[in-house]
Amino acid sequence: MYLCRHFFHADMAKPTLFTEYKERGRSHMWYVIQVRTGTEREIIRQCQTVIPKETLEKSFLPCFEEMKRYQGAWHKEQKLLFPGYVFLISGDPEQLYRSLKPVIGLTKLLKTGDQIISLTESEIQFLLRFGGTEQLVKMSTGFVEQDQIIILDGPLKGMEGYIKKIDRHRREASLELPMFGRILDVKVGLEIIGKK
Repeated sequence: MYLCRHFFHADMAKPTLFTEYKERGRSHMWYVIQVRTGTEREIIRQCQTVIPKETLEKSFLPCFEEMKRYQGAWHKEQKLLFPGYVFLISGDPEQLYRSLKPVIGLTKLLKTGDQIISLTESEIQFLLRFGGTEQLVKMSTGFVEQDQIIILDGPLKGMEGYIKKIDRHRREASLELPMFGRILDVKVGLEIIGKK
C-alpha cells in the first residue's frame, strides 16, 4: 500500500503556498519532473536535501482517494494521481535547474535549452480546482442515467467530459487529462450510487 504524504520544509505551513499562489499571482512557478515510477518519495527527499530552502518553496505529490475492500470492509486509501511525476514550486527557475543536476534518478525535466518550463496557468488552476490546497483529489459520487455519468458531488462535478471509463466494482474512474503538453491517463475515486 502506498501512503501519500505531502513534503514540506519544516518551517512551512501546509496550505500556505497554494493560498499565496492564488493571492499573489505567478510569483512562484510550478514545475514538474519526470522520474521512474516508485521513486517519487526518494526524489523529493533528494530535492529537499540538495536544493536550498530559498529556492525550493515546496515539493509535493498530488494524490487521490480511492476505496479498497479488505477484511470484510471498505477502506479509504490514498494513491499517487500522477505516478512518475514530482511537482516543485520555486520563484527562481535558474537556481532550481542548477540545483537539480546532482539529483539522482530524474528521467526528464520539462525544459527548452537550459530553461525549465513551468506549468501553464490553466494547468495550475486545474490542479488547484481538482485537488484543492492539499492536492488530494477526494472521492466523488454519482449515478448513471441512460448511459451518461452524472456526478452529484466531489471534484469530478462539472468534469464529466474527462471521464473515459468507470469501474463500479473498483469504485474508480479513468480520465484523460491534458497535462504537461500531452494527454495523461489518470485514475480517481468515483462511487456510483445508482443507475437510472
